[in-house]
Amino acid sequence: MKSKKEINQPAVSPPELVLAARETPLQKLLGWLFENKVMLLFVALSVGAVIVSGNTTSFVVENVFIRFGRNGFTVLSLLIPVLAGMGLNFSIVIGAIAAQVGLFFAVDWGMSGMMGMLIAYLIATPLSVLFGFGVGRLFNKMKGAEMIAGLILGYFADGLYQLFFLYILGGVLPVKTKSLIIPGGIGIKNTIDLTGNMKYALDLVKMVDLILVLFIAIAVISVIRIAMQLKNKEGLPKKTLAVLVLSAVIYGITYIPAVERYLMTDRLPVVNAIEIGCVIAVLYGIWKLVNQKLQPDPRFRKSRPLIIMIGAVIIYALTYVPFVENIVTRSTIAVLPFALIAGLCVFNQVFLRTRIGQNMRTVGQSLVIANASGIHVDKVRVLAMIISTVLASWGQLIYLQNLGTFATYGAHLQVGQFAIAALLVGGASVQKATNKQAITGVILFHTLFIVAPEAGKVLFNNAMIGEYFRVFVSYGVIAVALAMHAWQRKMKPELELAE
Repeated sequence: MKSKKEINQPAVSPPELVLAARETPLQKLLGWLFENKVMLLFVALSVGAVIVSGNTTSFVVENVFIRFGRNGFTVLSLLIPVLAGMGLNFSIVIGAIAAQVGLFFAVDWGMSGMMGMLIAYLIATPLSVLFGFGVGRLFNKMKGAEMIAGLILGYFADGLYQLFFLYILGGVLPVKTKSLIIPGGIGIKNTIDLTGNMKYALDLVKMVDLILVLFIAIAVISVIRIAMQLKNKEGLPKKTLAVLVLSAVIYGITYIPAVERYLMTDRLPVVNAIEIGCVIAVLYGIWKLVNQKLQPDPRFRKSRPLIIMIGAVIIYALTYVPFVENIVTRSTIAVLPFALIAGLCVFNQVFLRTRIGQNMRTVGQSLVIANASGIHVDKVRVLAMIISTVLASWGQLIYLQNLGTFATYGAHLQVGQFAIAALLVGGASVQKATNKQAITGVILFHTLFIVAPEAGKVLFNNAMIGEYFRVFVSYGVIAVALAMHAWQRKMKPELELAE
């Protein structure tokens, strides 16, 4: 039993909290600048390259949106392994390989449009689950060396992939579409043109169709939850019923002629996307405040939804600034790819709040603490790799259908390198990554990709110098991140799992 002196003695704060409390605003600013040095460097490089290249802002922004919709999903697929303590997942190449196998068979079987993409997803998903399971099991045997293992494993998988497409297809397994075969009867051609079958299959999905799918999904989930609670005699779930009614009302609004005409498009002007985003942000803030009144939570911070709503109003107001208005009214985005990216951002946030998500965070922070807490570390790590591999395969399908051509033997080779470089450019590290950092990284990295050739041509009269520079940058930022990680581990060693 504690003595009176011990009870009255104030608790000792951790040293890092004491230091944080003593930091001056200048020290906090310097700390933020140091943590985001890579991102700030790329901001400076991107702005400088845009100015030097002579490209108009509208041109750059429009192409950034195209590349963001094409690559954003793949970059976001890297987050969960980082938070699970497995570092940068170079093995997403294997997920891309699963996607390309699925896409090839969909093309070979004569599928087209959304049906073809669904077939590709149905083939790629179980393959990527299997591959992710195998990669996770391998990484469990190589704790602490996952990144180098993933890099080498990617090269190994590429060798098997080349064997499959060069010899087995057409040699062992029959290929239905003979035009895909190399002259001679064995092996697949270097390039498969997706025009006429699956080019823009996802990009051409209309908003009204997307709303219908979302309504059906919400309705099915809501009905199942209501049925389960009634079966368990827990009463009618009012919140779930409210969500179902609200989704039905929103879907009913789509039958209003003016609304229906507006939604019968697959390309959404950026200005309209901003308006929709701002409305959603305001409704989210209102919902949070109302929910707090109905179900008070002592941990709730009223300032957060208010900041979100004020930020949404400010962003909407900026669209009336002539310079900004000129850009956002000229640029458009493909509805479904951006909806999928937004959905993945929400999934990452929600998943990490679940029990398994919290377990992944614990595993990422310390294997010793995770084991002591009764967490099955190996299962958690395998699940993280399965999720990342599946998401990477889906991201590769989004990328290929937008590109419109399928480079049979090269489409997957630099997927991991460019996705990881983009993530690091946004300020992420080997041990920490967020949705915001991934989104920022994709924007900055691909802005530089767009303008670097023109900047190289202006400065050195040779566009290839810009091409070499951006490839050098992608390797360089990965090398710097890995060097910083090694330095941090040397300065402050982490606890290792005792075998």
